[in-house]
Amino acid sequence: MFRTALRNVLAHKARLLMTVLAVTLGVAFVSGTLVFTDTLSKALSSQSAKSYEGVAVSVTSWGQTRNEEGQKEGEPGISRQTLDKVKALGGVDAVSGRVSGFAGVGDENGKLIGSGWSNKGSNYAPVKDGKDPRYAFTEGSGPAKADQVALDKETATQGGYKVGDKIRVATNGPVKEYTLSGVFTTEDGAVSAGGSLVLFDTAVAQELYLKPGFYEELSISAKAGVSADRLLADVKPLLDPKTTKAQTGAALAAEQARDVEKGMTNMNQMLLAFAGIALFVGVFLIYNTFTMLVTQRTKELALLRAVGANRGQVMRSVLAEALVVGVVSAAIGLVTGVGLAVGMRSVIESFGAKLPAGDLVIAPATIIAALVIGVLVTTLAALLPAWRTGRIAPVAAMGSAHLPASAKSLVVRNVLGSIISLGGIGVVFLGVSMKGDGRMVIGGGAFLLLVGLIVILPLLSKPVIATVRPVLQKVFGVPGKLAAQNAVRNPRRTAVTAASLSIGLTLVTTLSVLGITMGNAVDRMSTDKLKADYRVSMAADGMSLDKSVAETLAKSPAIKDVSPQADGYFKVGESYRAASGVNPAAIGRLLNIETVSGSVDSLTKGEVLVAESTAKKQNLTVGSTFPIQFDDGQKGTLKVGGVYKDLEGLLSPYVLDNRILAEHSEEQYIREVYVNAAGGASKAAQQSVVDALGKNPAMTVATQQDMRNELGGIINTMLNIMYGLLGMALIISVLGVVNTLAMSVFERTQEIGMLRAIGLDRSRVKNMIRLEAVVISLFGAVLGVAIGIFLAWAVGTTFAKSVPNYALVLPWDRIGIFLLLAGVVGVLAAMWPARSAARLNMLTAIKTE
Repeated sequence: MFRTALRNVLAHKARLLMTVLAVTLGVAFVSGTLVFTDTLSKALSSQSAKSYEGVAVSVTSWGQTRNEEGQKEGEPGISRQTLDKVKALGGVDAVSGRVSGFAGVGDENGKLIGSGWSNKGSNYAPVKDGKDPRYAFTEGSGPAKADQVALDKETATQGGYKVGDKIRVATNGPVKEYTLSGVFTTEDGAVSAGGSLVLFDTAVAQELYLKPGFYEELSISAKAGVSADRLLADVKPLLDPKTTKAQTGAALAAEQARDVEKGMTNMNQMLLAFAGIALFVGVFLIYNTFTMLVTQRTKELALLRAVGANRGQVMRSVLAEALVVGVVSAAIGLVTGVGLAVGMRSVIESFGAKLPAGDLVIAPATIIAALVIGVLVTTLAALLPAWRTGRIAPVAAMGSAHLPASAKSLVVRNVLGSIISLGGIGVVFLGVSMKGDGRMVIGGGAFLLLVGLIVILPLLSKPVIATVRPVLQKVFGVPGKLAAQNAVRNPRRTAVTAASLSIGLTLVTTLSVLGITMGNAVDRMSTDKLKADYRVSMAADGMSLDKSVAETLAKSPAIKDVSPQADGYFKVGESYRAASGVNPAAIGRLLNIETVSGSVDSLTKGEVLVAESTAKKQNLTVGSTFPIQFDDGQKGTLKVGGVYKDLEGLLSPYVLDNRILAEHSEEQYIREVYVNAAGGASKAAQQSVVDALGKNPAMTVATQQDMRNELGGIINTMLNIMYGLLGMALIISVLGVVNTLAMSVFERTQEIGMLRAIGLDRSRVKNMIRLEAVVISLFGAVLGVAIGIFLAWAVGTTFAKSVPNYALVLPWDRIGIFLLLAGVVGVLAAMWPARSAARLNMLTAIKTE
């Protein structure tokens, strides 16, 4: 029977081509993901290990801690005295102390070089030979004076800088000018990630990033014959265990390797989830293929039964065919996946990101996963068609060319599908009623709804397609009428083909509606609530501005209003409360703060504004007072001067004069600074803000339109990534349409010959097949879009209260494009089957059984 199965595969290789392609694409997605993440993980781990070569023991500090009263304790880092004590140990060969933070360098046009988030500054820490082992200088030497810096080679090349040049370096405060003392190469991860690295003299770096005389990290090398473990045991007694952590260099490299692996696991899970969607869609194609193959070979299978093959043998022969297809597809998919992994690296680097070099990693687990997935998916998808072959009686089978589904089986299927679909809708509404806690429940309901849809689609296909039949007949004549009839001739086949498109478009539509809706909500927030002409922030997301930025801008005659948005907190009872520090004299002209009671002007009296939702929860009203404890441990009392409508994303639940917060905070996190120009917004006014900041390349001055464009760009980028990841599933859906039409044409060879004989010319045969494909594609697309909108609404209700101005927006332009593309997909998918049908010889076709 296995030889029979193998001969059948070879005999029907053209009909199995689409199945092979579908499984190949799914396996390629999986294996490509695994190869890419394994390769990147190994390269990053190797890079990390290289950066710790020669380091026997590493000591890191997490700074000061807080006691039960909320007051800071301990030293801000590792002191110079501690470094000297470590250096005096008998087994220590050399010790270097390091500090680091953000530093950016501009090119000749003042534009920041490198990716903002990975631009880094650190100190040059020479040891006993006068060199720093982490850096290899190609030109010049390390900084030896306060006005000198060194740059990594890539940054120096991009900026066109040479040793001796004056360069402007930006941190989170004013730009300063330094002399370039040297250019170096390094294994530092920030540089490998596409950022820049600036090396300062140690005293300068400590002043910028920590505190004079303190370090964040010590790198200790051992003398010959001294083990890292022994040195670690000698170092630990010299350290404060509450604020420092000591470990061997090997242990630190291993820890970072685990962190890299954990990060890669998250990426793996996301990519594999989309690969799973592609494979799930491929199951429908495989199922359709084997169902049609079995139907077309009914007489052949019956003959096997008649000459002695039992039901199990016939069933196993079909599964053996699936096994062969699975193995071949998995092998091709694995090779394709390796190429895909190489391509992914090139695509990422084309966007300016840098990935560390390393050998391609094809782990045994990847090979096993590819083979298991290829074989398992194909075999499981073919299981039901194979089981059906065993149920066919030889005599009945030999008397029929095909076996339509019985009325009873369709009734059972329709009832079951209706129950599952209604159950899924009920679960979705249950999740909606749970508000913000119901997203997982909605996800479960969405899964049930899609499963129910797949089951019930044969029932929906006839009435839905019947509504367009008159239009097709009127516009396209006989080919249109025949196309509509053919589309519902076999409801199961149409349903399975349309289901694959429905699943893909359900996900695409849900993501599109949610993305556009969220973008619109935030855009309205910036339009309605933000009155400032400009927003100043760091180019590196998440970096704090220096307090001097607001002070510097306030001194400029071209600027009328300035207010920082400083994040802080205070303690009420045992809980911490987030607060925003602002300029009380200007904030009302920079943000549209709607008060429910009280006044914004109360901020000038040292009173606090409270968000409406927080005021209700804490039972606070205008005039209420409550005791607090500030960041530095000092206690006080705040009086509520006003209650305002929540401005999540712009202001914290508590708002007060920033001078009060700053007085009790050693270092403030200033997220952004809002600015109004004296003469209103204009290009000249924007330039005056840039000039006031000293043309700092590390800071951005954004107009309201810039902020909208920034947000729109982020949303569009995310949606495009999602579209790309779902593209594999949609490609497999297209293959499913091609496959269904091609095999349908083969089944209807005699019928097509008869149509040709009674006057249907070749062009109208082609139109019939094309229209059939378009009808099936649009049927699946319309259902997918409808379910996608429903799920987007459901998920959106869980965000509605936390996102101001949230209102569901239906992007009709994108939905129209999705439906148009579905129609185009139908036309393209029908090209080969339509051409094959039109080229049939009518006499040969009529004689075909």
